Amino acid sequence: MTDSQMIREIKEGNTELYSELMRRYQRKILAFIYHMLKSAHMELLAEDLCSETFYKAFRSLHSFREVDASFSTWLYTIARNTVLSELRKQRAGSVPLEESGIVPVAPNEVVPEQAILRSEKVGLVREAINNLPEKQRSALILREYDQLDYQEIANVLGQSVSAVKSLLFRARSSVKTQLEPYFYEQTYEQYEGMKSR
Repeated sequence: MTDSQMIREIKEGNTELYSELMRRYQRKILAFIYHMLKSAHMELLAEDLCSETFYKAFRSLHSFREVDASFSTWLYTIARNTVLSELRKQRAGSVPLEESGIVPVAPNEVVPEQAILRSEKVGLVREAINNLPEKQRSALILREYDQLDYQEIANVLGQSVSAVKSLLFRARSSVKTQLEPYFYEQTYEQYEGMKSR
């Protein structure tokens, strides 16, 4: 059953089908929200905001028109707006870590050196993405992690396709620039090590 067929049936009263529609998109929407929240260190809110996104989508389903956008694009737009709204709320009333209920957890086992290095590289890439301006970060996440095409990203962000390409170019350039010192240093150290042998 296609999204369109399911939405038609849901609008006609078969609301049980909405859980199936949610299942189709839950992982992608949750991952998108998680990446958007990462820069503000608010990842723990990802599941709540994902649920809120699907609740808002369900309540507004009657106004969804396929002529304007695909269901997935419409859903990503709701998710993005939900996250931006939450980030604005958090900025307005910053809560100290002690009062937030967030408990930092230390790893309980020693990780082998290779896993640490890989984790460090992944961490550096994530940090570079988190440092991007919001629109560049959203465009990059939608393209690289969620595999959306330029037109879909343009619809989610309310931009033209050429603006999306420009955002992606600037985002990739910025990430590359941020990561260059780390990778240059590593290559240089390897080269130095080879010379001394």
